[in-house]
Amino acid sequence: MARSWVEFVQAQHIPWQPHDLWGLAPGVEMRLLSRDDDNGAVSMLVRYPAGYGIPAGTLPVDVEFLVIDGSLTVDGQDYGHLCFAHLPAGFQRGALSSPSGAVVLTFLSADPTGVTAPATYDPARLVLRADGYQVPYTGNFHPEFPPGAGRKLLYKDPVTGDVSWILGTLPVRWAERSEIHPTVEEMYLLSGEVHANRGVMRPGAYFWRPPEVPHGPFGTLTGNLYFFRTKGGPLTTEYVAPERPFQWWPPYDPVLPPSLESCRGEVPGTPLAY
Repeated sequence: MARSWVEFVQAQHIPWQPHDLWGLAPGVEMRLLSRDDDNGAVSMLVRYPAGYGIPAGTLPVDVEFLVIDGSLTVDGQDYGHLCFAHLPAGFQRGALSSPSGAVVLTFLSADPTGVTAPATYDPARLVLRADGYQVPYTGNFHPEFPPGAGRKLLYKDPVTGDVSWILGTLPVRWAERSEIHPTVEEMYLLSGEVHANRGVMRPGAYFWRPPEVPHGPFGTLTGNLYFFRTKGGPLTTEYVAPERPFQWWPPYDPVLPPSLESCRGEVPGTPLAY
C-alpha cells in the first residue's frame, strides 16, 4: 500500500469539494482524508445533500461506511448515526437516498473507475448493517492495555483478518507505554478528546499510520469514542518504553503529506485550569 503517513489532521480543516466518488455517487461533496497512490483506495468524508437519491447498482469495489451525522436509506433500510456497513465488490446495492442529508465516513478498497464489478461476492465479507448503538462492547485486550475501555467489533475480514471497530474509553484514563503494530492503523475520532504524542485530538481528528511506527502514550480527560480500522492482517500490539513520557496538553506536532500541509491546525479547545 502506497499511502502517505497522516498523523494527525483535523478533518474540519480539509475543504469540501464537489465529487461523484468516481462514478459511484454523483452530486455529493467529499473531504479526502487519505489515498493509496497504487490502487486508488481512499478514506474520506462524504456529504449527501438533503433529497439525495441514486438508483441501485452493483459495486465494482468494496465500500465500507459509518454514518456520523444525519441518515441514509439503502434498499429501504435506514442507516442512522453510527450505523455501519461493509459491502464487498460484486454486491448489488439497493437504491440509496438521504431525505434530510448525511455525513458519512466512507472507504473504497480501490479506484472504481473503469472496473467491472465481479459476477458474485463472498457473503462472508458482507456486513449489510450493524447499528453501533446495538453492537455490544467486548474486552479481549492485550494484558498491558490500560483498563477502562471497550470495543464494538463491526467487521473482521475472513480472508485477511483486517478489522473495523469502535473503541470507547472512560474519562481520566491514560497509558504510560507506547504501542507498535505490524499493521496499518487508521482512526477517526468521533467524540471526546485524546492527548497523544502528536498533540490533542478533537472530534474529526484522523490518522493513517504505517506499520511498525511507535505511537502514544494516549490519555483522555473526557473519555472518547473512536472508529478504528486495520489493514494488512490481524492486529497485534507490542508495548515499548515511550520516546517521552505521557503529558496532558502536548503541542501539535503532526506528520502530514504535502497534500495536507495547508490543512495543518488544531481545533480550538480550552485546557482545564489546574
